[in-house]
Amino acid sequence: MKSVGDKVQQFINANLNTDLHSLLLKKSPFPDVSMQEIVQQIKGKHVAQKKFPFLLKDGIIFPPQLNLEQSSSDKTAVYKSKILEGKKFIDLTSGFGIDAYYLSENFDDITLVEQNPELLQTVEHNWTVLGKKAKFINQKLESFLSENTEDFDVVYLDPARRDHQKNKVFLLEDLSPNILEIQEKLLSVSQQVVIKLSPLIDLKYLVSVLKNISRIDIIALKNDVKEIVVFLSKENSESIQCHCINLESGESDFQFQFGDEENASAEYAGPEKFIYIPNNTLLKAGIFNLISEKFNLKKLHPNSHIYTSNIRIDSFPGRIFEMEVIDGKQIKKKGQFNIISKNYPLKPEEIKKKYGLKDGGNDYLIFTQSKKGKLILKSV
Repeated sequence: MKSVGDKVQQFINANLNTDLHSLLLKKSPFPDVSMQEIVQQIKGKHVAQKKFPFLLKDGIIFPPQLNLEQSSSDKTAVYKSKILEGKKFIDLTSGFGIDAYYLSENFDDITLVEQNPELLQTVEHNWTVLGKKAKFINQKLESFLSENTEDFDVVYLDPARRDHQKNKVFLLEDLSPNILEIQEKLLSVSQQVVIKLSPLIDLKYLVSVLKNISRIDIIALKNDVKEIVVFLSKENSESIQCHCINLESGESDFQFQFGDEENASAEYAGPEKFIYIPNNTLLKAGIFNLISEKFNLKKLHPNSHIYTSNIRIDSFPGRIFEMEVIDGKQIKKKGQFNIISKNYPLKPEEIKKKYGLKDGGNDYLIFTQSKKGKLILKSV
């Protein structure tokens, strides 16, 4: 779909809330635009409303659903754009170009490489609509690297995380491109290589197989971990800086050096006045003893990852509750609670059924364990 005429755009906007299945059964009112193409644009606008609203503009064209799903949200892209700058930037896996659009804000010379010609054509069209310039190269990343003679200040890539059967893959050697095969080539053309990876990837594995890592960012949006971003530097770093970022949470970022957890120790105690549950970026980082040490908090149990103190630590990156220990007999049937279960035999649904509870409200119940055994905590 090369462009969207005014009448087609009006039809799309008029049918944004129409049932798409019924729409597909109808004949397109436009001889040069199929109903499938129209529905694709409507779906694209639906995704853009939540994921990248800056594209809700007449003239923008949306690619197929899979390309939209694989794109970054504008929130995570904006964060990355604030920490990268230079003269020459290249995105070797452009995709729908959301990351590139924001990451290129602090660069003068921008290059986008994409092997899918239709997708690249869509991005080039959209960037023209948005008034943004770049070089657009339709080529496989490996071919481009073998022929390239330029140096760049920042090289960015977001490898495809699905195999030929469309199954999700996570190991670097299974991605497309295979990062392990090209990492030295990447560092030969840039001082800094930035790679976006799955939030499920194991950090210890990452450090064991990638060379020249200088930094790892764990990025969450409203406590949902969206991506792991790894920074490779041409210069060998003595340590790897790790950043835990929970966007739109109001929480401070937490920084540490990879390996700090191995030298940290936690103090254990029963529940005190305040209870702390780390946000998911810290849990992903696996820094359970370091949390205790850095914030001077006691841990309830080695496997609970819940912390406690008598003095409130407002800078803690996670949820803070004032709670008291109760007996299960004190829980009133048909009461309404937000239920949290961590390191406890029953899941929240099973707890609700056992105690006859309703979900929601302002009060919390935490079912967990200390070193002395099972615990039920109630917010006060």
